[in-house]
Amino acid sequence: MTQTYIPGKDAALEDSIARFQQKLQDLGFNIEEASWLNPVPHVWSVHIRDRDCPLCFTNGKGASKKAALASALGEYFERLSTNYFFADFWLGKSIADSEFVHYPNEKWFPLPEDNALPQGILDSRLRAFYDPEQELNASDLIDLQSGNRDRGICALPFTRQSDQHTVYIPVNIIGNLYVSNGMSAGNTASEARVQGLSEVFERYIKNRIIAESISLPAIPDNVLNRYPGVVEAIARLEAEGFPIFTYDASLGGKYPVICVVLFNPDNGTCFASFGAHPDFGVALERTVTELLQGRSLKDLDVFTPPTFDDEEVAEHANLETHFIDSSGLISWDMFKDEADYPFTDWSFAGTTEEEFATLMAIFNAEGQEVYVADYQHLDVYACRIIVPGMSDIYPAEDLLLANNNMGAELRDVLLALPESQWEKADYLALIERLDEEGLDDFTRVRELLGLATGKDNGWYTLRIGELKAMLALAGGDLDQALVWTEWTMEFNASIFTPARANYYRCLQTLLLLSMEDERDPLQYYHAFVRMYGQETVVAASAAISGEAPFNGLQSVDGDLLAFPAHQSLLAAYEKLQQAKRRYWK
Repeated sequence: MTQTYIPGKDAALEDSIARFQQKLQDLGFNIEEASWLNPVPHVWSVHIRDRDCPLCFTNGKGASKKAALASALGEYFERLSTNYFFADFWLGKSIADSEFVHYPNEKWFPLPEDNALPQGILDSRLRAFYDPEQELNASDLIDLQSGNRDRGICALPFTRQSDQHTVYIPVNIIGNLYVSNGMSAGNTASEARVQGLSEVFERYIKNRIIAESISLPAIPDNVLNRYPGVVEAIARLEAEGFPIFTYDASLGGKYPVICVVLFNPDNGTCFASFGAHPDFGVALERTVTELLQGRSLKDLDVFTPPTFDDEEVAEHANLETHFIDSSGLISWDMFKDEADYPFTDWSFAGTTEEEFATLMAIFNAEGQEVYVADYQHLDVYACRIIVPGMSDIYPAEDLLLANNNMGAELRDVLLALPESQWEKADYLALIERLDEEGLDDFTRVRELLGLATGKDNGWYTLRIGELKAMLALAGGDLDQALVWTEWTMEFNASIFTPARANYYRCLQTLLLLSMEDERDPLQYYHAFVRMYGQETVVAASAAISGEAPFNGLQSVDGDLLAFPAHQSLLAAYEKLQQAKRRYWK
């Protein structure tokens, strides 16, 4: 069989693919290649997912079909090993009370009576970074997945690279601030660690360049010509009408980062792609393949025009948008002819062990501490790397302002609403409580509670604003119900099914009619039935009477049996839990 070796990988692509596929099969995951894209030569991407749980999916990219598949499978192991597929979800009461929630080597720290951060979590440097004003409470660090206040704070062991000391970092902090940044899996530990560190540099330098509107030096043609595959891909994009800029983003040879920008003259927008690796050619290829990962040429019209408003470009919300889908704003200053740094023909390449040491030396020179968690329970090395101050995707203040556990105290209350029989005043009091908790009306309730609801019910589209409409109906406050019904129609209609949109049109009409004391509702019944359908009129009438205000919401028990999508997620998680039990024994 042909053996294909590419720079930066410690095994042939064919061996990696066969090994990863076999191990996923052995673990009980039925992986399918759902879609392939090859929009220009030497640029491939693939979307793979678990046939039994489509919420577990990854995308891979590469200069060849095999490289893209190996990339997607590696990312699949990275996300299984670090539990990332499950990071946004509550795992239910059974798992929250089980022997271990995340890993057998997790450590639980009970909440102290004064709710202060307990001794034993974090180190002094991390405490100063995450809680500079000593405002954090221990209860702020309960993890979303367990939501288990009785057990306290769940923390995972990381190795501090400067002295190999073990430091326990709360799962809550990892999930809130780092999301997927710095995670990697590979054929060897050093290969994966190089990839994880490169990703940290890529996103950190990308944010700096965008936020500071740094003008970058172009990569000269004589350097680009060393990489004919990249040149051919760029030439095809240019021929299709997309001007391409290739930049050295190393900031004077200091960091192993490349930037490629695509212009779309048809709508005046641009898209900046960044990539990093100690090998210049690998970094360049990654940046070009990242440009088109999961995109065909007709998908290149969703970005934003460049701007001269550098303040808006530098806002944290804009940088978050760049992390999510790269559609944030970019300054025209980035494209100035006069660059802020000279072009550097850099190379940090070597064996993967040497590359790891080289990258670590850059972090050390910056005075940055690196924390690494190693995972080998799936028999594929994976790691999660945290570099506080460099690898954070969200600011530490989000632990106080936008913590993913904010809905934990509301979960049981909200899930029980469809079958609740409270006093009317209690429903209206819950609206006030939602306001007091500072919850945004646009917040999706399923995300607040950590639920995989599936798309076939009202929980999927339910936002706090729509919930307020339902609570007002249950509480008999029809004036308030009308306000929130109209809010829902304005801000949620685009994601409603036709049937649900029809229900809200009918509900609004009946609410407006209820304000008309002079009119007899029975006079309009026949016309309403012709307009909205009998079933919808009956449902909206039952909502207004307070008999069935929670239209489209089924009641949910503590193990979330009402949601098949969540059950498939828990079934996937149980496969991992079994692998962890075997490995740690």
